[in-house]
Amino acid sequence: MSAGPADAAAPSTAAPRASVFALPPALARKAAPALIAADDAHLAAVRDRLAEEIAALEERLTRLRSVHARLGQEALDRDLEIHRSTSRLQLLRRFGVDLCLGRMVVATATGTETVYIGRIGLSDATGRRLLVDWRAPAAEPFFAATHADPAGLVSRRRYRWSSGPGNERRITDYWDEVFDAAAYAQAGLDDTAALDDQSAFIASLGASRSPRMRDVLGTIQADQDAIIRASSRDALVVDGGPGTGKTVVALHRAAYLMHAEQRLSHGGILFVGPHRPYLAYVEDVLPSLGEDSVQVCTLPDLVREGRAGDRMPEERDPLALALKSGARLLDAVTAAVRYHEHAPVEPLLVETPWRDVIVEPSAWTEAFDAPAPGTPHNDARDEVWEALIGVLVEENADEDVPPRQLDRALRQSTVLQRAFVAAWPVLDPAGVVADLWATPAYLRICAPWLGDQERAALRRSSEDGADPRAWTRQDLPILDAARALIGDPEGSRQRRRREAVTAEEREYRERVLDELLAADDDKESAITGFFFGDDSAGVREMLLDEDALPRKDPDVLAGPFAHVIVDEAQELSDAEWAMLLRRVPSHSLTIVGDRAQARRGFGETWADRLGRVGLRRIEHASLRINYRTPEEVMAVAEPVIRAALPDANVPVSVRSSGIPVRYGTPADRDRILADWLARHEEGIACVIGDDRPYPDTQGRAGQRVRLRTPVTAKGLEFDLVVLVDPERFGDGIEGAVDRYVSMTRATQELVVLTSEVR
Repeated sequence: MSAGPADAAAPSTAAPRASVFALPPALARKAAPALIAADDAHLAAVRDRLAEEIAALEERLTRLRSVHARLGQEALDRDLEIHRSTSRLQLLRRFGVDLCLGRMVVATATGTETVYIGRIGLSDATGRRLLVDWRAPAAEPFFAATHADPAGLVSRRRYRWSSGPGNERRITDYWDEVFDAAAYAQAGLDDTAALDDQSAFIASLGASRSPRMRDVLGTIQADQDAIIRASSRDALVVDGGPGTGKTVVALHRAAYLMHAEQRLSHGGILFVGPHRPYLAYVEDVLPSLGEDSVQVCTLPDLVREGRAGDRMPEERDPLALALKSGARLLDAVTAAVRYHEHAPVEPLLVETPWRDVIVEPSAWTEAFDAPAPGTPHNDARDEVWEALIGVLVEENADEDVPPRQLDRALRQSTVLQRAFVAAWPVLDPAGVVADLWATPAYLRICAPWLGDQERAALRRSSEDGADPRAWTRQDLPILDAARALIGDPEGSRQRRRREAVTAEEREYRERVLDELLAADDDKESAITGFFFGDDSAGVREMLLDEDALPRKDPDVLAGPFAHVIVDEAQELSDAEWAMLLRRVPSHSLTIVGDRAQARRGFGETWADRLGRVGLRRIEHASLRINYRTPEEVMAVAEPVIRAALPDANVPVSVRSSGIPVRYGTPADRDRILADWLARHEEGIACVIGDDRPYPDTQGRAGQRVRLRTPVTAKGLEFDLVVLVDPERFGDGIEGAVDRYVSMTRATQELVVLTSEVR
């Protein structure tokens, strides 16, 4: 715990430093020394300690990088320490004194205590706590306290930080909430200048947007904080409409869980967002929370063929789209792999220098049973081969046929090799899927439940002028299933190359050591004892040159992960859920979404949808307060979604921008944008439904205009949204959802342009 404000900094004879507070004239009452002097003193101590720690970290990194570590654990420990120190140094340099989010006054048995909350924990040289890490249990009341449940707080103060001259961070506003008026007055804090009934604080949430999501840690609300800190043991569904902070909760939960639950640090966390603009928008949030180890990607990124970006096409044929979105077609992939695992049913004659070896079907069957269940096809291939050779040697070796020589002869037999290749060939996952689409007979064997019309919808053959490998987004879960079942086609070859190089390295090492031993006349030198003593086996093994061994970069998105967080989860098909669950066998997930924003409809409950894909233990949390979208915009957007989904979870907006929704024609677009840019020095505008570039006649101002579709706008927010011809988005649920999502991206102003003026 930090010390109280009164003893936050020792007296000094040095010239007074500039206050960290830079309150505008309109907030002059808040600048009273009685209100801010203690904070100023404490934050000065934080600033001094940060300077000391930055200097110490820089010195430590210089020392670590200059020391040559030995191989093995020593080198690993040094590299890990460099990584940890570098990450903390980057965070301290990134924020400075604005690491502090605010403070809370806590009731104690003897009075009150002031605790300052930070992005990370910070102590001075004596061990006195200056900042409590926001993820620590001691910081929880700062976020969780409400007037209904104060959680032991007397008051809470939140800061608003802004950049001043020289980009130095200053507090330009702050808000106090009092939970215990009597204790507040008794502590000498009774001044109404800074008190807030939440209205000013809520209004601050509508500040101008920037190209990337600004830090929002200081604005976390109690309902959001409860979800952030919930256990990760089971699947947690976070259901909330536009503006309720679902994305904020998801990102902060990732940072919190990595800090609070030790088991997650071993398997790691995967965060899945809906599209690339979303990832670009939120990419600064996790580092700002002190977390840089969470893997972040889009759903297509999970599959190698999907890493080309968001422009990957969707299936055009509705029937093909429906079939590939379901989970049943994944069974066809399993059958397609098993089709290529055929144990011969006839005896095979293999000639050797000693006798003819008869390979009976039973030998093949025993060998095929050798791999453990679930072993990928290509990985199991080596095990099957080794098991087959072992069975044949055991059955045929005797005094006249040496086992080692028979083993070598069988491995070199062309007849046996060809039979094995036919029985268990190396498979290419993409090739297997392409064959399913290109070969009707193969698909009929592997998916006998499909009818002629369904097979025709899936057909993609070069004979018809189509490329069977022209992948769509709906192919990705099927490719992922194939890769999981088949494994890497190059894996076996790489293992053999690695074994061969390792053998060569060991042979070279032993030759060098033999020369060293021969040069040691009395065999009692330190180097001989080091390399040939009782405990020298591990030392000699360390001499292997690891860099000389062939290796393949691991796929960091293949998993498994200890926890997965997925945003905009309402859009996932059953096949995509299978792809995601493959990466989290524990089913420890945070599932963030809004049924009302599902483009293809979401008529069932979350429990029904997730139960169908195999999730059983599910917790549910709802966010019902819209902090982002003004009530003027929601008044127009709500009827749009209610017409298609009467039971939609439409959140209640708590903000008003005072700007009514405007209407016009598409011809007004550029004039509206130019006028808005001229009137607003900050903020981001977005055009949805018209991809014509904005003619930038205002220099850099035009860089604040984004062009998005309803799909690529999802999860984002903009000060101004210009919605062009929303009726062209279509009828039914998909069109209604696209209009609803587009409208609710606005944090200040919405303009709807249609061909007919309203």
